Amino acid sequence: MMSAIDTAGIEPGFRDPVFDSQHTFRCILEAYGYVGRPQILSRADTRIGPFDPATVAICLTLTDLETPIWLDPASDTKSVRDFLAFHCGVPVTSAETSSFAVVCDPVSMPRLDEFALGTDLEPQTSTTVVIQLPAFDGGPSVRLRGPGIPRDISLAVAGLPCWFWEDWQANHEIYPIGVDVLFTSGRSVIALPRSISVEV
Repeated sequence: MMSAIDTAGIEPGFRDPVFDSQHTFRCILEAYGYVGRPQILSRADTRIGPFDPATVAICLTLTDLETPIWLDPASDTKSVRDFLAFHCGVPVTSAETSSFAVVCDPVSMPRLDEFALGTDLEPQTSTTVVIQLPAFDGGPSVRLRGPGIPRDISLAVAGLPCWFWEDWQANHEIYPIGVDVLFTSGRSVIALPRSISVEV
């Protein structure tokens, strides 16, 4: 049985839940349509615990009671759990059974193949991993190639573990299964769908 939530200390979600979630969803679609380009979530205002506004807005938009979520140790705080339970109703689960995951300490995150990868018949059952970063620059540069990229685009996000891009290429090679990633920083998001390959 789920324990009662003390709502007194829970921050509000979107100011205008319908409009703000629709706006955020459109921005996420733009991020997937223009891979590698940051999209600003202008309706993202709320910080919860270690969550930047973009991470909060994405959770409010993409998760609900049918979206099992995994939280890494850095993000698995009482304020985050209470906020997500109250506003989204999400059940918290393990990485390998999650539909959605949030990582606030990327250096210590699980390897990508430890998340749900989906199946050939149901590739959509894989995990979408939100990785919150300190910045979208200052890291090692990689070239992105694939659908939605008319020419090579470079990405140099900071804060990823040293193995990430090797794991990402292995994730791409098992397409159509595999995880998708949303990088967040501040109020911005960059999408990295599994269809995209990288060259270091």
